[in-house]
Amino acid sequence: MAARGHVQDPNDRRLRPIYDYLDNGNNKMAIQQADKLLKKHKDLYCAKVLKAIGLQRTGKQDEAFSLAQEVSTLEPTDDNSLQALTILYREMHRPELVTKLYEAAVKKVPLSEEYHSHLFMAYARVGEYKKMQQAGMALYKIVPKNPYYFWSVMSLVMQAISAQDEKLAQTMFLPLAERMVEKMVKEEKIEAEAEVQLYFIILERLGKCVEALEVIRGPLGEKLTSELQSRENKCMMLYQRLQRWPECNALSHKILVKNPDDWQFYLSYFESLFQLLDQSWSPPEEGDHCAEGPVHHAVAEAVSFVEERVQGEDAKESRPLRGPYLARLELIHRLRERGCSQEAQLGEPMELMVQYFERFGDKPCCITDLKIYLHLLAPDEHIQYINRLGEAVPLGEAGEEGFAFPGDTKALQRHLCVCQLSRALGLHHALDKDAKLRLITELKAHYHHGLQFDKGTVKTELQFSDMYCLMAAHVYIDLWIETGDENMVWLGLGLLQEGLTHSGSNAQFKLLMLLVFCRLGAFEPVVDLYTSLDAKHVQHDTIGYLLTRYAQSLGQFAAASQSYNFSLRFFHSNQKDTSEYIIQAYKYGAFEKIPEFIALRSRLNQSLHFAQVRTERMLLDLFLEADIVSSLDESVKAMGVSPEEDDIPWDSMRDNRDLTVLTSWDPKDRALTEEHRALSMEEESTWLRIRSLTLRLLSAIALLGKAPAPRNSAKVAENGVGDKTPVVRSLLNQLDQTLETAAQIADKHTAYPFLGPPSTRLVGALSCGSCQCQAAALQLSVQLQELENAGLDDSSELQTQICNCFKSLVVQLQEILNKCKGEVLEMKESRLKTRPSQLENLVFFVETVCVVLLVTSYCANVLRPLKTNLQKKKKKKKDTSTALPVVVCGFQELTGSLQDLLTQAQEHIKGQENSIQALKMAGLSLDGPSQVEVSFATAAMDKVQSSYLRSLLEIGELLKKRADTLKSFKI
Repeated sequence: MAARGHVQDPNDRRLRPIYDYLDNGNNKMAIQQADKLLKKHKDLYCAKVLKAIGLQRTGKQDEAFSLAQEVSTLEPTDDNSLQALTILYREMHRPELVTKLYEAAVKKVPLSEEYHSHLFMAYARVGEYKKMQQAGMALYKIVPKNPYYFWSVMSLVMQAISAQDEKLAQTMFLPLAERMVEKMVKEEKIEAEAEVQLYFIILERLGKCVEALEVIRGPLGEKLTSELQSRENKCMMLYQRLQRWPECNALSHKILVKNPDDWQFYLSYFESLFQLLDQSWSPPEEGDHCAEGPVHHAVAEAVSFVEERVQGEDAKESRPLRGPYLARLELIHRLRERGCSQEAQLGEPMELMVQYFERFGDKPCCITDLKIYLHLLAPDEHIQYINRLGEAVPLGEAGEEGFAFPGDTKALQRHLCVCQLSRALGLHHALDKDAKLRLITELKAHYHHGLQFDKGTVKTELQFSDMYCLMAAHVYIDLWIETGDENMVWLGLGLLQEGLTHSGSNAQFKLLMLLVFCRLGAFEPVVDLYTSLDAKHVQHDTIGYLLTRYAQSLGQFAAASQSYNFSLRFFHSNQKDTSEYIIQAYKYGAFEKIPEFIALRSRLNQSLHFAQVRTERMLLDLFLEADIVSSLDESVKAMGVSPEEDDIPWDSMRDNRDLTVLTSWDPKDRALTEEHRALSMEEESTWLRIRSLTLRLLSAIALLGKAPAPRNSAKVAENGVGDKTPVVRSLLNQLDQTLETAAQIADKHTAYPFLGPPSTRLVGALSCGSCQCQAAALQLSVQLQELENAGLDDSSELQTQICNCFKSLVVQLQEILNKCKGEVLEMKESRLKTRPSQLENLVFFVETVCVVLLVTSYCANVLRPLKTNLQKKKKKKKDTSTALPVVVCGFQELTGSLQDLLTQAQEHIKGQENSIQALKMAGLSLDGPSQVEVSFATAAMDKVQSSYLRSLLEIGELLKKRADTLKSFKI
């Protein structure tokens, strides 16, 4: 409640206890105190609003809203009531009501600067840019301050950005904004840097780059002081946009002479140089080359310029800068790309890279600097290069195991860099199994030796030798993938767990463990690992996929629901938070940030992960609760799903996943490529479309069950529920087409790098038959609707078709269940073997059963009244035959078969639980290099076993609940 203003008023003293109760979370006492106060002071509006806040926070939203509206209609103008109502409406997620409050207040108190500014900010919260423009000008007329005038200008720019019609933005909004700023420029009223920034934004969006250049290089540009090299950066951007390559080159050259370490200007220097070469540009015979000074337009000039920068660093007594040395490698790379022979003038790449290592090998950034230029080495130079680097690493005498260790952290960093470069060149991958095991032993020895350098450091600090541990784990994973020996992965997990005991904050250890546990089919340990990462804000979108991809597919339904809600909380708060950022940007004149905040909001709203989490959460709720906790109709209504409306922005959907979040030193041929990214996005989108269509079809079935028979058209019109059959048919057609696309994707058999994007559930769902069975079940709803329209008398052929569908569903479900049979965890040659695909198949079976049972429930709802009507007709005709209609007999067979299937599945799950319990009782043995490592690895195995047990338990519980609902499907 800190937002309220201080008012010197007796009422403030009376309201103070209510404020305190609300601040302390004691909402019931706040309501009681407000009631007491209102008995004595009936017209104390603020007390009513504070009571409404208490009601809102205790879950009585309707009462709170009616009380707030009661006060709002009186159009209060006291600051306490207005502030309290603002807080209440924001908590109700109704910011549009705040605008009405302040519109009324401004009418009553037209000269109040405070109320006008509150009205402007209220419009900003709801994105009413036109009204913001008007409110800003009204405010400027009352109090002629520059910020208010430029609030209005910025609101015009926002109208241009948000306009659907680009022509309107370019011909009306932006020119008007430009004229408004030009008026202030002519009157010499421009005061602040933010105002110049805004002028620049307008000119840039209008494409007036020449005019923008004049502003930046003129007296107004002198106000741009908050950022280093702000003017130069803006000039460079405009020169590039105008393709003024001479100016680009000269400006880059000028800045690099002053600051030889500014990497972005090296890139613009090289780009402009080669553009000038391609254009055969030559300087004018008289006068300056260009407005920015001399221009380099020949390769020889660039070579000598870079060499001069390097010589300047060599001559320094202080630590040299990295920029010139990297610029030399970059120039070689670009010259080689163009087939220029002058690259030889710069020297041999291997020699230059060895020299670079000698100078900067003790910096952690050395590996990332050199990795991007490794392609300059010939394949037969790789081993020679690593040997040369090894000679530059000062190591002590070799110990008993034959390994020599560094004496200090700088030497350790050099040795680590050599190991990282060896892996990046593919030398680790080329080793045989024994050599890899020896490499692991060496890396672990260096890791344990390096721990001595971190004694006495804070626990949250990373250890100097952590990367040795991570690299050893990578080699263990290589062995696991290549040989299929799960002992390797257990030892790798054990090593990472040991690493976490020394370096508890190492995110890379946690991320790799998280990934490995998921690939082993164990989700339970992942929850704590992800929580300990303490992901912040946008990271829920960029790395959230690591958590949400596996939760549901591995049968951990409670954890899945929790993780979906966790992600959704961030996405839903984004809308509100972004409005607050925009308001702050207006207040402090950070106009250039406002479009960035709008773009962030848009990026998150269009996020693939957001769409996935939203869809999966609703499907999971249906599987867990529909026809168990509440009816399908009630569940769908609570979710607000509409079968007609597709709220996923397919055309503008963005893949915001950070697919390189895990550290990788893999060579180029094993690394993640752009093709992998595109294929992953295609696969994710297709799977999402299947899930979204399934959800919409289930919601349509809920409405079909609720809708009256089409023959009663008056009733249809009255309820507003039309015939949903065309919608269902359309959705089923879309599902069929999507499944065809999915089959084509599955046939590609795309294999992603281990550290790259995880595969979707699509391939598994198709191979076990889950998608096909769900589609067949959903298709049945159309035939049932036709039966409902036709009745049981004249529909024998349709009834036979429906019965055949019933039998087909049972056969398909049996086939899926057969694919689930087999051990999920087993001992093979005294080694623990995980079979996560079996667990995933079990989940597919459960999900498919849920869909089939929801359709079966709808079927029972259709057949029940039809059977009753038939019996009534027989009574009238005095027909004594007891023969049941074909479809009713078929339905009874279906429910019996489904009951048998569920019993089989429950028995299988019980058997799996018993066998895992037996494994746990017997204890697990593991061969390892040391007892410490074996104990860590065994702990990892125990976690996997516990996780599998947990998954089986949750799957079994859901099947039991579904089996209980099946008993109620009697007609």
